[in-house]
Amino acid sequence: MKFTADSARGNVIRSYSPGEITIGDDIIRTNAIISQDRIIPDWAPPAIEQLSITDFAPALEQKPEIILLGTGRRQQFPSITLLTEIMRSGTAIEVMETGAACRTFNVLIGEFRSVVATLLIE
Repeated sequence: MKFTADSARGNVIRSYSPGEITIGDDIIRTNAIISQDRIIPDWAPPAIEQLSITDFAPALEQKPEIILLGTGRRQQFPSITLLTEIMRSGTAIEVMETGAACRTFNVLIGEFRSVVATLLIE
């Protein structure tokens, strides 16, 4: 699915399809952590049910207001313990399928919000 251009600067997600995300002219085909000014490709988290706070360290070190967790083609929730730990750190977290996370990321950076997307690519 292609997204329309907007006035946001930085790492705007131009399109998403299962297996790849396009940011500017770059195509990412691996799990990734994306913020407005940083891309961490090859993020290698375990299965959803095994995610821990350490898997989110690269996202949390950026001190975002919110983390978006894109879980692939369908929404899957990690443990409530993990969600609680992230929220206790002072960061909100939203879990959604990866396409929705990409669209939400663009909206939030367009609003100049501090957001990091942690995206699972299938």
